[in-house]
Amino acid sequence: MPPESGHNKPPTPPGKDGGSREVIFEFTPIGGSVKVTAIDVASGIEVSVVGPAGPASHRELERIALQKLQHRMEREGDAPPKPADPPKGGSGGGGIIV
Repeated sequence: MPPESGHNKPPTPPGKDGGSREVIFEFTPIGGSVKVTAIDVASGIEVSVVGPAGPASHRELERIALQKLQHRMEREGDAPPKPADPPKGGSGGGGIIV
């Protein structure tokens, strides 16, 4: 079931230049679930999430798919990385602080 027309879409992930990018959302019903695929138009990168079907869950699944797309674009270097957390001490050797 496609989302209702005219509802507010979540913001698109920023591109390398800081401007917004166009994202296409595809909803595919699978039994009592729905698969939501988010596709970045400029790069062709796509990700999918699956969750329960229903009008209330469509927005949440769309939001999760957008976050997953943003994370993948950052990992592949197609979006600006989020600011890194400041170091939490240690010698900077990259180990795990317990």
